[in-house]
Amino acid sequence: MSTTHTASRTSTRLLWVVQVLLAALFLFAGGFKLVAPIAEMTRQLPMPGAFLRFIGVAEVAGALGLILPGLLRIRPILTPLAAGGLVIIMSGAVGVTMATAGLGQAILPGLVGVLAATVAVGRWHGRTQVVARRRRWQRQVRLERQAA
Repeated sequence: MSTTHTASRTSTRLLWVVQVLLAALFLFAGGFKLVAPIAEMTRQLPMPGAFLRFIGVAEVAGALGLILPGLLRIRPILTPLAAGGLVIIMSGAVGVTMATAGLGQAILPGLVGVLAATVAVGRWHGRTQVVARRRRWQRQVRLERQAA
């Protein structure tokens, strides 16, 4: 087994671990925003209740998008897109946290955003490699057919 294949397998496993952890985090956070009373949430966060519900829906959708496409092998391109959406959410969370609680408290949402960005880049890069391999194979098949 080549070292490139081993490194690829290791990075795939690490990406899956990060995806599962992020999915659990966002399912919990988004689920809470969907079921908690709006009055309680707006007391803790200075945002409109409807917007917090929207963020909850986006977080749950992002969590499902991190796991289901790869697990079901249906439209795997959705995984890096979901991770990118979660990066946008976490960018907003960093801004709101910095404005309300200070820079020190913004480290955690910043770290979660970096992990989501890592998944987005890792899965996008892996996807482009698969597409490139498929195109090389198709080109080779065409050349072999022309030669025959």
